[in-house]
Amino acid sequence: MTTTLQKTSLFQEAGMTSTMFSHGSSLPITPISRKIFRHSIDIYLKDSNATGNIYFARYFEWQGICRERWFFECISADMLAPLGVFITKDAQQTYIHETFAFQKVECEVSTAAVKQCSFSLLFQFFVDGKLVSTGHQQIVFANKDKKISRLPEHILEKIRQYENPRKVEMLSN
Repeated sequence: MTTTLQKTSLFQEAGMTSTMFSHGSSLPITPISRKIFRHSIDIYLKDSNATGNIYFARYFEWQGICRERWFFECISADMLAPLGVFITKDAQQTYIHETFAFQKVECEVSTAAVKQCSFSLLFQFFVDGKLVSTGHQQIVFANKDKKISRLPEHILEKIRQYENPRKVEMLSN
């Protein structure tokens, strides 16, 4: 597995990079957030059924792997353990195209609906530049007593750097 971190921006005059990414000719070349976290996952036979199709449940496992790597590399290496815990309140995954053993999955992570005590993580999975699955998790922060509490402001600032400026219908429900 490999991880890369890249910045994208809609507004060059805002002092952010103007690099934009495309995932094949069928997708528009538009950034989805100021920063996008990327993590690569190699697929093996253990991830597939007898015909070589990847088990749908693997995407939930990969959401967790990408979430943990994003927290560790981009937000706080200690996962805020001294202050409390992150709780996944809701998770969803939409399967778009089948994938097979020995392909490489590229996952992009961004955030949405960032609030004082919670936020959502958005996941996009690509194989060879083709979108194969999307998902999200609603994350809530709780203190050591397991009571919902505010995230520290410096952590919220880091999370907002990955915020997706587009409306996400699945999060408005």
